[in-house]
Amino acid sequence: MSKALIAIDKSRSFRVYITITTDMVQQAAQIHDTTPLASAGLGRVLTAAGIMGIMLKSPDEKLTVNFKGDGPARQILATAYGDGRVKGYIANPYVDLPLKDNGKLDVGGSLGTGELTVIKDLGLKEPYIGTIALVSGEIADDLTAYFFISEQQNSSVALGVKVERDLSIGAAGGMVIQMLPDAQEGAVDALEKMIAEMDPLTSIISRVAASSCGKSDTGLVQALLDEIFRDIPDEYKPETLEARDITWNCDCSRQRLEQALMTIGKKDLQEIIEEDGQAEMQCQFCLKKYHFDKDELVSILNNM
Repeated sequence: MSKALIAIDKSRSFRVYITITTDMVQQAAQIHDTTPLASAGLGRVLTAAGIMGIMLKSPDEKLTVNFKGDGPARQILATAYGDGRVKGYIANPYVDLPLKDNGKLDVGGSLGTGELTVIKDLGLKEPYIGTIALVSGEIADDLTAYFFISEQQNSSVALGVKVERDLSIGAAGGMVIQMLPDAQEGAVDALEKMIAEMDPLTSIISRVAASSCGKSDTGLVQALLDEIFRDIPDEYKPETLEARDITWNCDCSRQRLEQALMTIGKKDLQEIIEEDGQAEMQCQFCLKKYHFDKDELVSILNNM
């Protein structure tokens, strides 16, 4: 389970959402057996979705963040609920590309040209859907653009996943800063200076983790928040309002896979019954397999 903090600065100019998701990203990487590049892309999207999930007003509300491009990764998708549950997958978990000139994993290249779509199910008749063209495929840049274009919200998004030589996740986390109405000009200037001079997020997480042995998960995220905003003027230092959980959780079930079988249509399901006499369905999020024998398929067909 990962911890997230929601904070607001003393001048009430901006709100901060910040989290360390190393354990969650490690779990996802193990489930999907990802390459370092796929771990970085999937980990960033899962982290971002988790943060956006806790922005929702109700625990039952949910959103889906879908990055789709013409690159070899093809698609990275994550779904998050208001209570902090997150699940996701990458279409090509074995994607691999040369490192960029700066030595970083080429997440943008793995996605290529495409679109980012955010779907919010807020319990209304129709979900909210916002779509923008990918800015860079580097996830954080695209989400910054999404917040500005689709939600008219000035935001700064930082995401990071550090993959070790043994393919384990050394550090992962994210931060979203969102400006509030009537933000002071001094706060904007202070944030711009801080962001321009900020080290990579995973470097700060690793540094904080090394110097914060024995601290709780919440204490570690608080130390990360304090470290990032250490040099900002006192009147703009953020104060923590709330601690939240962000955790990997796949809610697949046999019933949901039965519903998926119903969507293929009577004709195709009849062909499966006659030709194969059975079916095996796999959840794309957790890779759990569900087997349906002939009698079960006939029952599903009769109920359609």
